[in-house]
Amino acid sequence: MPSPQLPHHLKANRKRLALFQDDVAFLLGNQEGTQVSRYESFGRVPPLETALAYEVIMKRSTSELFSGMYREAEKKVAKRARALLQQIDNATGPQAARRRSALADLAELSN
Repeated sequence: MPSPQLPHHLKANRKRLALFQDDVAFLLGNQEGTQVSRYESFGRVPPLETALAYEVIMKRSTSELFSGMYREAEKKVAKRARALLQQIDNATGPQAARRRSALADLAELSN
């Protein structure tokens, strides 16, 4: 598998399956491979529906196909969770412990 530093691994997975860009474009519901080329060259980020279709085509999870983007999102969520955890440090009530636990789990994501 290519470097996890890349935003995604669409091209490598297409080549793994020996598919042409036009093949993937057709499977995605497009007429030609131009849009696929834009996705593969990092010129465009596919919308969610297209990312899910890539998951079906490539037989890889979306978080695996878009591992670099996933890791960036994970880091950002973890940072925000740590900040929110500090804000609610003294919260009380029936949900406070569960909320702190959920945020603590999220805060650990990028560690």
